[in-house]
Amino acid sequence: MTQRAAECPGCGAPLRFAWSSAVQTACPYCHAIIVRHDLDLERVGEVADLPPDASPIQIGTEGQFDSKGFLVVGRIRYAWAQGNWNEWHIAFNDGTNGWLADAQLTYAVSFLRPNEAPAVDPNALRAGQVFNFENRSYVLTTLTTASYVGFEGELPFTTAGRQDMLFADLRTEDAHFATLDFSDPQPVLYLGRELPYEELKLKNVRLFEGW
Repeated sequence: MTQRAAECPGCGAPLRFAWSSAVQTACPYCHAIIVRHDLDLERVGEVADLPPDASPIQIGTEGQFDSKGFLVVGRIRYAWAQGNWNEWHIAFNDGTNGWLADAQLTYAVSFLRPNEAPAVDPNALRAGQVFNFENRSYVLTTLTTASYVGFEGELPFTTAGRQDMLFADLRTEDAHFATLDFSDPQPVLYLGRELPYEELKLKNVRLFEGW
């Protein structure tokens, strides 16, 4: 993947963007939160340290999904009433991007479907409701209110104002899933599927004692 370089507006250190369309990143030297406005970079705050976790995935991990290679370029960490989970931002070799969810040894890859989210009132959502997306029927299984813990690496949007976010998760009978994300004024839709760790063919993962 072609990398783009710039200087951190906080400390002047060199920044390299592994994904050319990145909107937000964090300086690895001064921990400034950097937002891109076209060709300009703006410092908007300081990134907090993320708590340690046991995920084998890290920034720089490489893998495959549907025979397409990807590179992990960013992460958002969320917390909810029963724990935490990671959403890893992945950049594919063809310039597209997606997300790799990582929670309790369950892995799933999803992609944004722009302008495909239904106009629904989140307060009216209930488990068991059925929605049809791209010729599949999805059943709403869980409604999760989560808070933003922090981020690292490169993201396709800014994280400002993302607190107490509602996510509606839907499933099919064949491991496909959908997420309605209500963290913005207009909901957005992600579609994807779960898959076993081995199918991702991950390289450059974190190693733990006993592996």
